[in-house]
Amino acid sequence: MALKKFIIERDLPAIGSAERAALQAAAAKSNEVLAELGPNIQWVESYVANDKTFCVYLAADEAIIRRHAEKSGFPANRITEVKRTIDPTTANG
Repeated sequence: MALKKFIIERDLPAIGSAERAALQAAAAKSNEVLAELGPNIQWVESYVANDKTFCVYLAADEAIIRRHAEKSGFPANRITEVKRTIDPTTANG
């Protein structure tokens, strides 16, 4: 099954000022749940803002992302499937 790319917006008050140890613990918990869920979901990276994170995942579908959110305890307030990617080189045709 081909995995699709998703952006997950998580509302996490004050996450931008979290200590490194707290971020490490959060990543470890996420990785633990990902290992349980198997190969149909992968965490690519996350961007941390003041009160939310924007996480890039590869997943079979939105349902497995919601299962990860439930098991990990991290909210998935908005899940958006990425349809295409563009960058500055897109202008070159």
